[in-house]
Amino acid sequence: MSENDNHHIENSPEYEGLKVNQGIEQPESVSNDSVKRFLKKKRNLLTANEYVAGILKGDITLLSKAVTLVESSKSEHQQLAQEIITQCLPHSGKSVRIGITGVPGVGKSTFIEALGKYITNRGERLAVLAIDPSSERTKGSILGDKTRMEELAGDNKAYIRPSPSAGSLGGVARKTRETIILCEAAGFSHILIETVGVGQSETAVHSMTDFFLLLMLAGAGDELQGIKRGIMEMADLIAINKADGNNVEKAQMAQVQYKNAIHLFPKKESDWEPGVLTCSAFHKMGIDTIWQQVEKYKKQTVDNGYFFKKRNEQSTYWMHETIEEHLKRNFYDHPEIKAKLKVLENYVLNDRMSSFIAAGELLKMYSNLK
Repeated sequence: MSENDNHHIENSPEYEGLKVNQGIEQPESVSNDSVKRFLKKKRNLLTANEYVAGILKGDITLLSKAVTLVESSKSEHQQLAQEIITQCLPHSGKSVRIGITGVPGVGKSTFIEALGKYITNRGERLAVLAIDPSSERTKGSILGDKTRMEELAGDNKAYIRPSPSAGSLGGVARKTRETIILCEAAGFSHILIETVGVGQSETAVHSMTDFFLLLMLAGAGDELQGIKRGIMEMADLIAINKADGNNVEKAQMAQVQYKNAIHLFPKKESDWEPGVLTCSAFHKMGIDTIWQQVEKYKKQTVDNGYFFKKRNEQSTYWMHETIEEHLKRNFYDHPEIKAKLKVLENYVLNDRMSSFIAAGELLKMYSNLK
């Protein structure tokens, strides 16, 4: 900057008595070198080998970053995530996977924290994967389990990872299964998976866990109303929570009703007979008894071969689910299909074409594009 550039007209004789100091040349607010280093750091992802090495060492930061890649919809992130999963797969499968579901207000998060602390106090490492319901408008997570499990979140033997469903349960379920593989490779011996608790999420979680626990409440009306028969049939154990204070007697009555109900269901392929227990997650009562049932189930099913048979069936199931999801995504993302879809939708809405003929034309068009 020249000397004339710093000269102020206010210092001229006609403005006597007014003095303005000359300014100095201002440096750039952020150096170009800093910006370049930041952008380079932001662009450069680690290699799959670097992620895997960190995960196998139990590095929680790298584990979380790898899970973020799994959850990402970007193709470059998905490709890297699949490489990481492939390398982690031989190191997985050694945990006990437990699905936990229940009616709204049953206290799932309180129960999971109580059970989680019981597990970590035994010296075991625990991962909690919670499928949070999401706002349909903002796609943001509604529940925020990490903030509701403060004690467990601060435990160095525990890892909590909420995954917003974002209105697409199928995709989240697949990503949750892949996250299980990463957590097992990181050395977590117990995986708890909490469901959204609405509709088909229970079926999805049941298809990726070894043991399925159904939490229930007593004194909330007819004990057998509001619960789908299918969910009760999936359960390996029913636990009636909040069995404390004045609610103990009601919980015991509900326990008898549920015991009578599950005897009407067909015998399980595992030869396991589901039980009904009462507990109070808030007061940490009955948690040890529930865990004994989990351990008893694992021993019985490992001994009779069902444990690994179920795992193999689940792997095959998720292979088919992944194929279906991939085909569906490719179909709807194809630009020519997108354009034709809008036209045929209008035809269907205006009764110019049936839904089945429109679908047939789109599928025929898609097969010809391949």
